[in-house]
Amino acid sequence: MSVRPVRSTAARPLALLALVLAMAAALLGGQVSAGGRATAAGSLPCDLYAAGGTPCVAAHSTTRALYSAYGGRLYQVKRASDGATRDIGALAAGGYADAAAQDAFCAGTSCLITVLYDQSGRGNHLTQAPPGGFSGPAAGGYDNLAEASAAPVTVGGHKAYGVFIAPGTGYRNNSTHGIATGDQPEGMYAILDGTHYNGGCCFDYGNAETNSRDNGNGTMEAIYFGNIKVWGYGTGNGPWVMADLENGLFSGVNPGYNANDPSVGHRFLTSIVKGGANHWAIRGGDARSGGLSTFYDGPRPNASGYNPMKKEGAIILGIGGDNSNGSAGTFYEGVMTSGYPTDATENAVQANINAAGYTTAPVAGAPAVGSRISLRATTGCCTSDYLRHNTADTNAVIAATSSSSSAADRAAATWIVRAGLGDASCVSFESADKPGQYLRHYDFRLRVETIANSAVARQDATFCPQAGHNGQGVALRSANYPSDFVRHYNYGAYVAADGGANAWDSATSWADDTSWVVTSPWA
Repeated sequence: MSVRPVRSTAARPLALLALVLAMAAALLGGQVSAGGRATAAGSLPCDLYAAGGTPCVAAHSTTRALYSAYGGRLYQVKRASDGATRDIGALAAGGYADAAAQDAFCAGTSCLITVLYDQSGRGNHLTQAPPGGFSGPAAGGYDNLAEASAAPVTVGGHKAYGVFIAPGTGYRNNSTHGIATGDQPEGMYAILDGTHYNGGCCFDYGNAETNSRDNGNGTMEAIYFGNIKVWGYGTGNGPWVMADLENGLFSGVNPGYNANDPSVGHRFLTSIVKGGANHWAIRGGDARSGGLSTFYDGPRPNASGYNPMKKEGAIILGIGGDNSNGSAGTFYEGVMTSGYPTDATENAVQANINAAGYTTAPVAGAPAVGSRISLRATTGCCTSDYLRHNTADTNAVIAATSSSSSAADRAAATWIVRAGLGDASCVSFESADKPGQYLRHYDFRLRVETIANSAVARQDATFCPQAGHNGQGVALRSANYPSDFVRHYNYGAYVAADGGANAWDSATSWADDTSWVVTSPWA
C-alpha cells in the first residue's frame, strides 16, 4: 500500500514551526530543540522530512543513521572465508556506522555488502538484485554484491564505508511498503561520489518496476547519475544528475538536450529528484558545503506516457528498472519520501548533510596514477619476489628481483600506473617494457596483453586498491569481480576469491598472497 502525507490545514502552522526548529538544528549541528536542550532530535534528514510533512518511507545508508532516534542496523556484510554474516549498526542513536566492527569481522579476508537496511521501519531493505530484462553476472543471473571495504570515507571524523557499484553490481526490493505508485507524489535524495561514474546504463536510486522489466514510459522515477547521452543530457561533457523515468533519462522538459542541467563534479554530490502530478524537479549541490541548485522545476516531460505517471514502487540501487547493470558509481546515503518535499525542507536536509562532514579516506600506500612502481609480495616465502610478466609467454608471475637481476628482468617487474581503463576511480598497470600492453585477467589468470576496445576487456584490466588483507601494503580488487583480488599462487598470478572453487582460491595464505607492497620501480 501507499501512505499519503496528512495535510490538515489546522496542523500546518505546527508543521511549519517544527520545520523551522529542525532547520535551525541542522544548521547548528543538532544543538536546537523545542525545549532548548542540546539534543540531536529533529536534526537528521528523515526528521527534517517528517517536520516538513513528507516523511521518509525508505532510508538507506552505510555511513550513518538518518533519524536522530535510530541506533539500529545499517547494513549487513558476508565474509568470504566462511560465509558468516554480521549486521553493522550505528555507534549510537543518530550516530555513525560502526566501521570498526566491519574491520574486525572482515580481517584477513574479504566481505560483501548483502543487505542495506531500511531505517524507516517499513522493511524496505535492499538486497541482491534478481535477473529481469537483463541478467547479472552472479549465480542464477543475479547481480553482483558490492565489496564492503571498496569505498572508505570519513563522516563526522568517523571511518565508514560507502557502496561501491562496479558494472554488474546491483540491489533491489520489488515488494515494498509505502513507496509511491501511479501518479502519487514522492521525493528522493542520494549522496554519491561525483567522481565515480561511467556511460553505462544505469546508475539509479529510486522508484522502479516490481518485476525487474521495462514496463513502459513513466513506470519509473529514480535519480540517475552518469554521462550517458543516449536518451538525455545537459551542458558540458557530464556527468549529470537526471531523472530515469523509464525509456528516457530526462534532464529537463524535453527528451535529449536541456541547457539548464549542468555537468557536476563534486567529490560528494547531493542529488535530488522529486515528482508529483504533472510536476517534477531535479536539484543538486556539493554535499560538503553550500546550498542546492535547481536544475529543472516544471511540468512532466514533453513526450508521450509520462503524464500521468505509472510508478510501480520497487526500489533500486546501481541498476536500471529492467536490471540493466552496466553502470558504475558509489552510494553513501539516500531516502525516499511520501509526498512532494518543499525546497525549504530539502534545503534543511542539505544543511544537515553539510554538517555531517563527509571527507575522503584515501587508501594508505595506494599507487599514484602516472607513477612507475613495482609490486612486492608479502607472503613469508616470497618477500623478495615481485609481480612481473614472463618473457616466454604473456602470463604474469612472481619472481625474485634485485639490483643484480638483468635489465630485462628488472623492466619486466616494473609497471606504469594509469587511470583505470574500465573505471577511472581505480587503476590499470601498463607494462614498462611493453608499452601499450596491460596487466589483465582472462579465465582468472593474469597476463600482459594489448587491451581490445571492449568494455569487458577494459574492466579485466582494471584493479581497485584497498587496504592489504594482512595489514601490509594494498590489495588489488578486480573491477568486475568484486570478490576476487590479485593473488600469487604457486608463483603464478591470478584473480582469486577467498576459498572459492578453483585451486588458486585456496584459503591457505590467502590474506598474505593478496597483499602487495608498492615499491620504487626496478626500471
